[in-house]
Amino acid sequence: MDFGNVSLVAVRVFREVAERRTLTAAAAALGYTQSAVSRQIASLERAAGTVLLERGHDGVRLTGAGYVVLRRAAAVLDEIDATARELSGLPQEGGTVRLGWFPSAGLILVPRALAALRRTHPAISVTSREASTPDLVRAVRAGSIDLAVVGSRPPFRPLDTESPQLEVETLTERCLYLAVPATHPLAAAEVVDIGELRGQRWIASPSTNDQPRLGVWPGLDERPEIAHSVRDWMAKLNLVAAGCGVTTLPRSLLEAVPPGVRVLTVRGGPHEQRRILLTRLPRPLTEPAARLADALRAAIAEAGPSFRPS
Repeated sequence: MDFGNVSLVAVRVFREVAERRTLTAAAAALGYTQSAVSRQIASLERAAGTVLLERGHDGVRLTGAGYVVLRRAAAVLDEIDATARELSGLPQEGGTVRLGWFPSAGLILVPRALAALRRTHPAISVTSREASTPDLVRAVRAGSIDLAVVGSRPPFRPLDTESPQLEVETLTERCLYLAVPATHPLAAAEVVDIGELRGQRWIASPSTNDQPRLGVWPGLDERPEIAHSVRDWMAKLNLVAAGCGVTTLPRSLLEAVPPGVRVLTVRGGPHEQRRILLTRLPRPLTEPAARLADALRAAIAEAGPSFRPS
């Protein structure tokens, strides 16, 4: 093994490929050609003296050696980025935290926490991005974000099977609800039976290889009719208000419900719970990251029963 001549470019490219899981996606994110990405990966594998990525029809997967390199590479890049920030003249009591969050957390929880952090610790800078939970877990593993707010649903399996295990904290656990138009026949009741959901028109997000469809009540005994395929939560709720269909709703979004929407409890079938988790690599947090984690916990505590665990 000879890492003496490995460039930082190759290390950054490797981290991006590890997170994106395809050379094409990594190239697009970095603004490189796919052949340039391949050359950088090849140079790193020559230095390592072993294969770091296994190529398949659905993308790439890290080998055991690849995970070792990724773990070390993430630490090296973090130190280099921290040095650059320090040299740029940031106040010593400040720093930058990289936060990832799954879509529903961006409506209330994340903005509330960031607003509080700006008031109490204005020297801390936060950069953030929205992504699916699987994408955020890969980003945490790759070291490209420090903290991730992610979602979990029954049966609440581990976020991934890699080693070492990620640090995971449950911020809240609450029931799933049903959102219907105020003019809908079901809107007159506060509780509906799961059997009454047959034949409804649903507003739901599209499913992907690693992300299930969200918006349809789990466990229906029929193939649901998807009237509108929507990713954005506010778009879903506004479509409900317009009378275009019904959708599911986590309790953490009750404050975001627009006029014209009724929120109902569903009786029967499995007890549907949803968790919001805070996850990170198993290593000590920097002071700015710890402050942000505290702000996220405080945002849930201050939000009342819409957020707090049962």
